[in-house]
Amino acid sequence: MKEVLVIYYSQTGQLRTILDNVAKHIHGDDVNISYFEIIPKPKFEFPWQPEKFYDAFPESFLQVPRDFQAPSKEILDRSYDLVILGYQVWYLTPSIPINSFLKSEYAEQLLKNTPVVTILACRNMWIQAQEKMKKLLHVIGANLVGHIALVDRHINHVSVITISHWMFSGRKDRYLGIFPKPGVSDLDISQAERFGPPIKKAIKSNNFRTLQKEIIALNGVKIIPFLVMTDKRGNVLFSKWANLIIKKGEPGNPKRSKWIGFFKFYLLFAIWVIAPIVFVVFLITYLPSFKQRKIDKAYYSSVALKEN
Repeated sequence: MKEVLVIYYSQTGQLRTILDNVAKHIHGDDVNISYFEIIPKPKFEFPWQPEKFYDAFPESFLQVPRDFQAPSKEILDRSYDLVILGYQVWYLTPSIPINSFLKSEYAEQLLKNTPVVTILACRNMWIQAQEKMKKLLHVIGANLVGHIALVDRHINHVSVITISHWMFSGRKDRYLGIFPKPGVSDLDISQAERFGPPIKKAIKSNNFRTLQKEIIALNGVKIIPFLVMTDKRGNVLFSKWANLIIKKGEPGNPKRSKWIGFFKFYLLFAIWVIAPIVFVVFLITYLPSFKQRKIDKAYYSSVALKEN
């Protein structure tokens, strides 16, 4: 009997549905699937209150762990042939619950020397978050063998509006009856089951060497060069803001709240003003950077980790 463990945190339930769809064609035929849901202590609310959403920025970006409910003894006592790790991206970084788990003693116990497939669902920018994920997995000795990224396919500024509507209202519907539904499309969610067969084949044969190539062939990863550039630049600027704000005190501290307010306005400015400028720069450098973009696309589509 092959054992698969699905570890995840899904604030809205969207990611859990995706994971269930992937698992449809993995479970059974001598393959057993167990689930471990990461439950933060205290839980993150949904929908978000805007002030709490922005106040989560420094700890999210700086990957500061927090407490969570420990895995059961039943989960910890098993060994696994594969771990599927489902996560969201918060502020260009794996979410606080996922980061907290990966920095805990339980992560090494469950993932060390174990094949891991990461599956994420997010708005659009995930490249640098996955690089951080690769490093976290490397530290605990896990073996990343596959990665699937399901994203909101609408243009950047439309998805900003729709995701904000979803996060702050809790409704995954068409904002004002005009905008598209937020998040990963219903079609992409339902078709996530296509990733199950190649994953199951790899588990049964205990051979994961070609799994990522098969995932790519199924359009499990799409690299958009402009977003790669925006993501890198965003990480540089977020680092400055996060390190500044976290020095102002704990969440709710008035001094910190003032700077969170400044950051909120910066974020809006970055989305609506800086991002279009970055796009113009991207267009200007499109031909000169063609070779590097081709290299970047191959790397970011893979499960490899660059050496520092």
